[in-house]
Amino acid sequence: MSNRNPAISQPSQEHELDIVIPVYNEGPNILRTLDWLFRSNKTAFRVFIVYDKEDDDTIPVIKNITHEYKNRIVLVKNKGRGPHSAVCTGFEKSTSPAVIMYPADDDYNDGLIDRLFKKWKEEGCEIVCASRFIKDGCMKGAPLLKNVLIRIAAFTLCHVGRISTHDPSNGLRLFSRRVLNEFEIESSQGFTYSIELLMKTHRKGWKIGEVPAKWHERKEGQSRFKVLKWLPAYLRWFFYGMTAGWLRGIK
Repeated sequence: MSNRNPAISQPSQEHELDIVIPVYNEGPNILRTLDWLFRSNKTAFRVFIVYDKEDDDTIPVIKNITHEYKNRIVLVKNKGRGPHSAVCTGFEKSTSPAVIMYPADDDYNDGLIDRLFKKWKEEGCEIVCASRFIKDGCMKGAPLLKNVLIRIAAFTLCHVGRISTHDPSNGLRLFSRRVLNEFEIESSQGFTYSIELLMKTHRKGWKIGEVPAKWHERKEGQSRFKVLKWLPAYLRWFFYGMTAGWLRGIK
């Protein structure tokens, strides 16, 4: 699915930040996450909740919200199916100069949105990564295989591939409008779009930043991260990233 769409080419003058949250039966989690987002961050933002099917149990929870932030939440029907299509649909719907993909069960990263936004705003980064592998960041509770693969890939891409982040595989990150408009998303599975956009940005030599973030294995609901199924797609961009430092400026 391509993200090149005239609908996302003009930044909104009303919102500087949009947050895209893909959901799949996140009824038990979503209200807690939204409360946390609006309570622990001062940045003004709008949230797009992207769902697959009309019977998703997230929808009635959103419709029944009575908090004052309700008018800053938009329900969006996924154009396709699955997390990849949901995120791309959210990107297309977004009109702000900066967009963050945020997981529906993250109710513990205090002030993370503010830190991501500040880094982008003040330092001119085109991508700001939420990094689990720098001071004050952490990754807890991940299954062994997932843990090992993520850490090996992160170490290799950072220290051998010279990618400007210690956590290249974390899907939670901020993208500038320039990145979303410049690069066509070639990936079609899972959250591979995130590492793809990171590698293409690195290849261009555009500025990439990172801020510390926590990550906990979800306690409720079913994870949509499928390590073995998506591994070939991730490997494509892993090897692309390993050569990106030498190919900067080549289209």
